[in-house]
Amino acid sequence: MSVALLSLAFVIAALCAAIMGYAIQRGATCMVAAVDEIISRRRAHRLIALAEAAIWVAGGLILASLLGYLKMAPVGHPLGIATVCGGILLGIGALINRACVFGAIARLGSGEWAYALTPIGFFLGCLVAGRLMAPAAAIPSAALLFGVAPALVVPFLVFAAWRGIEAFGAMRSGRFAAHIWSPHRATMVIGLAFVVMLLTVGSWAYTDALASLAHGMTDSGPAKMLLFAALLVGALIGGWTAGRLRCVVPTVADMIRSLVGGSLMGVGSLLIPGSNDGLILIGLPLLQPYAWVALASMTVAIAVGMGIERRLIAR
Repeated sequence: MSVALLSLAFVIAALCAAIMGYAIQRGATCMVAAVDEIISRRRAHRLIALAEAAIWVAGGLILASLLGYLKMAPVGHPLGIATVCGGILLGIGALINRACVFGAIARLGSGEWAYALTPIGFFLGCLVAGRLMAPAAAIPSAALLFGVAPALVVPFLVFAAWRGIEAFGAMRSGRFAAHIWSPHRATMVIGLAFVVMLLTVGSWAYTDALASLAHGMTDSGPAKMLLFAALLVGALIGGWTAGRLRCVVPTVADMIRSLVGGSLMGVGSLLIPGSNDGLILIGLPLLQPYAWVALASMTVAIAVGMGIERRLIAR
């Protein structure tokens, strides 16, 4: 992210980061909540909403590539046992934390201050794990997405038109605010904001920024952390405008849970490498196998953990 802090590109990216934070908070975006909905209500609305974020990113990348605006060189990571183990640790950490890295931002935006320790724990997990192991090196990768891009343009435009017609109908009926901040529409905002950020300052996820800082990569550290600050400000504004922002004084147990959960997610992200925000917003859309396997492992780990919890509580 070689960009001057006060450049127009950075200002646009910071605005998009704030919009992402706002949308994460208003849409209550979280992998843990998505899995809980499947187990408790036999519905997959939130999981599908997270998948829609990847669809919007994929569509944006396809259009940008065909129009010649996409300059990124796709890279991947090896797929192996470390990928699966990393996904499992992400799931266990998210379950202990009661929120994934998306959900932690949403909770912070609601004033649940214990979740301020989640990114701190994530940083510490990356820092400690980085001393014990080297992250998997990126490898050149011809992203499958761009190979099939011509065949996906029309389906994506039809999908975008369908969502646009829905939004127009909600606007005419006076339900636009409730419509746009439902989980499906909020993830649309997240996906589109991410694409704009990618085209202006490059791929960015706040967990990647924390991991880079832990690994001593400080060349663009200030810019990345300012984007993280913008994300948090957006989440707080989202909680305030929705009437959800309150001061929840954390207990010691809450703080330990967030710190431990964040640390486990940090270690898992080093094994993959990447956490669920970056995996959903860049790995999934680019059809990278390691990202799909890591997220599947994370989802299964959360589901199994919830099943064990329910059995223990029932006894």
